[in-house]
Amino acid sequence: MGYKQGVDKKEQLLFPTSLDEYVAEDHICRLIWAFTMQLDMSALGLKYAHYKDTGSPPYDPRMMLNLYIYGYLHRVRSSRRLQDEAKRNIEVMWLMDGLKPDDRTISNFRKDNAEALKETFRSFSKVCNKHGLYGGVMTATDITKIRANNSLDNNHNKITVGNAIKRIDKKIAEYIEALEQGDVEEEGLERPRSEKVKAALEELKRRKEKYEGLNKRLESESEVSTVDPDSRLMHTGGEGRRLDVNYNVHTVVDSKYHLVVDFEVSNCANDAGNLKAMSDKAKEIMEVESLVNLADAGYYDSADITACEESGVTCLVAKGAAGGPKKEEGFNRKDFVWDREKDVYICPCHQELRRRGKRHVSYEEYIVYSNIKACRECAKKKKCTSAKIGYREYLRISCQDILDRVDERTRKKKKLYRKRKEIVEHVFGTVKAVWGYRQYLCRRKPKVTAETALTYMAYNIRRIYNVLSEEHRIMAAGMRLLPER
Repeated sequence: MGYKQGVDKKEQLLFPTSLDEYVAEDHICRLIWAFTMQLDMSALGLKYAHYKDTGSPPYDPRMMLNLYIYGYLHRVRSSRRLQDEAKRNIEVMWLMDGLKPDDRTISNFRKDNAEALKETFRSFSKVCNKHGLYGGVMTATDITKIRANNSLDNNHNKITVGNAIKRIDKKIAEYIEALEQGDVEEEGLERPRSEKVKAALEELKRRKEKYEGLNKRLESESEVSTVDPDSRLMHTGGEGRRLDVNYNVHTVVDSKYHLVVDFEVSNCANDAGNLKAMSDKAKEIMEVESLVNLADAGYYDSADITACEESGVTCLVAKGAAGGPKKEEGFNRKDFVWDREKDVYICPCHQELRRRGKRHVSYEEYIVYSNIKACRECAKKKKCTSAKIGYREYLRISCQDILDRVDERTRKKKKLYRKRKEIVEHVFGTVKAVWGYRQYLCRRKPKVTAETALTYMAYNIRRIYNVLSEEHRIMAAGMRLLPER
């Protein structure tokens, strides 16, 4: 019994007569085509959406978008590898109508359309909303950190630059000493061996000039990234690295099918203060006036939460632990009890702290509560305060009533709040853990944003295809605005 027999390489074969016969009716490529055919390339501002009748004709931006979405779906982001796919992959040939752009043309599409690709994603999201793919009732917002195309060695601050200059100065001193010693030993020789030392010394001086230039820049900047100037050093919170040069990607995800609604790339390490902005983006795209938004403790910001609640967004946001651990002796803030009816705070010694006025601290407005007479006569004052004014003040933020409602709502709806992880972390797990997109290929914030837009478009298409299993054939056919190919 021999091996299984293949086809004779010289045997004549009858292949299908058209590319369309190679791609099944329910293939994901048809879903990509159905979506991109609905996009208005001119309105999005994509380069070559309009072209001249003279000269060599450009590639249709719709074809290039098809190529990139397919590539990101299949973990192919490099322009050179996409060029290879266009030459050998029958599915890409179907999407590209057999066109084979070179790697520079492919790379230039992403570079030249950095701003337009973000708008393309938003238009794509509106198409999803138009076809009922967003629930428009509940969303979850979170951030994920993605490494920039900038190593730790190419990120500098005052400490690292100062240490580098000290090391170079020490090395320069060693070379000068070696040079002086060499001059004595090589006196009278035609080719002194100290030439190598002189060359190394010149290189060290050039490096010192570079670091001195960085030091001057750091007088007005907190840090400098030399490869990707827009990236910043951040705590990663995992992945084996304590610190890395990253971008923060704020992402809002709808709860119906876990589809990304919108995103924003930031080089700020904090996520506080962005909940309102992300909620507004979600409401605009899904065309709703109100929604429930789930977020973790990083988004707990009094002004931001207040703005959300006032604009029709019902927030469920975890509150981080306030202050440090309770001391063995002394009174903490949590020992003071709020009496809403009387508008007073009851201190641990059962005295009432009454409203005394308002005060602004760090851009926040607080209501001041105190009881000067009771504090000065209190035997336990030393356990309560060491303030020079001689009495304890309790500062209650002006919007505390709203925060109390949000805290109470989050406590009561723990089961609902736990859905946050399965909604938004599903996206990050797929993109970073499964697809392996942990680092950007491009540099500078606009290009990084374009990469994120392509990634999330690919994720949404894959998610729609998987979730709607049997329905995607009907959906793809129904969304075609153009005649069949």
